[in-house]
Amino acid sequence: MNYYVGIDLGGTFIKGGAVRRNGKIIKFDYVPTRVSSGVQVVLSDIEALIEKLIGGLKGRLMGIGIGVPGIVDGKKETVVLAPNLNWSNVPVTKRLEEKFGCPVTISNDANVAGLGEAKFGSAKKYKTSIFLTLGTGIGSAIIINGKLFEGNASAGAEIGHMIIQKGGHPCACGNRGCFETYASATALVRDTVEAMENDKSSKMWDDVGSTDKVNGKTAFAHYHDDATAKKVVDNYLENLATGVINIANIFRPEAIILGGGLSKEGAFLSESVQKLLDEHIYAVDLGPKVEVMLASVKEAGVVGAASLNM
Repeated sequence: MNYYVGIDLGGTFIKGGAVRRNGKIIKFDYVPTRVSSGVQVVLSDIEALIEKLIGGLKGRLMGIGIGVPGIVDGKKETVVLAPNLNWSNVPVTKRLEEKFGCPVTISNDANVAGLGEAKFGSAKKYKTSIFLTLGTGIGSAIIINGKLFEGNASAGAEIGHMIIQKGGHPCACGNRGCFETYASATALVRDTVEAMENDKSSKMWDDVGSTDKVNGKTAFAHYHDDATAKKVVDNYLENLATGVINIANIFRPEAIILGGGLSKEGAFLSESVQKLLDEHIYAVDLGPKVEVMLASVKEAGVVGAASLNM
């Protein structure tokens, strides 16, 4: 049987998988991302990882897809900017196409994860969906009629940088009040630390001892037994829902998929956001419902990258 290779290029690890057309990973491996060694070393490591993945496999390699954390121009086949990798205007595909003799496609890492969910995960029964990764920042993918929408020169779909609070918290992008400064894991940690410092009696102190150990789970863990933690979580959920409501009103997708580290809060997270969305979406229940769901594809970045050529 034929197969595809997906590469999820991160700032810490390069993950890769050989994937069947049904989305099943038949071989998986990863190597550290040697960012400090420079572009050529990382590209060589990607080549070596691909060779390892395809070694011994029966069938034909039909294509290679790569998800990159940054701005990617898919048409020019170039990584325009990837800050975590220290990459700027790096051509990627031609080198790999010449070596492996198959099409090579690149896209933003959140885009490919969203595509993986749309093809093989929680959104597979829908034609139109939006994918959000709730992590250090907020990555996103827009799927319209089953196809990835990336915007002009593949530089769009940056939902995390939608401004939801004029003059709000500063963002790494240079603006203030971006969605991710209110609804990312980083934002939740910031608000949790501030709340704990203002309430030395909070039960959250019993778990961490020091604010240096606060993470995205800290406040959620005490939602039901600590008023300060509940206030932090409720505020976070309202911020997240604000962005989700905006997305729903603009696109009216069939589903919005929540992924990333904070999605591990499970049904409590998705159901809380669903309730707020249902209450505030334009036309309320007179319009079509937008489902809020949790991501379900394991290694969605790898599977989604492979599916770029399917």
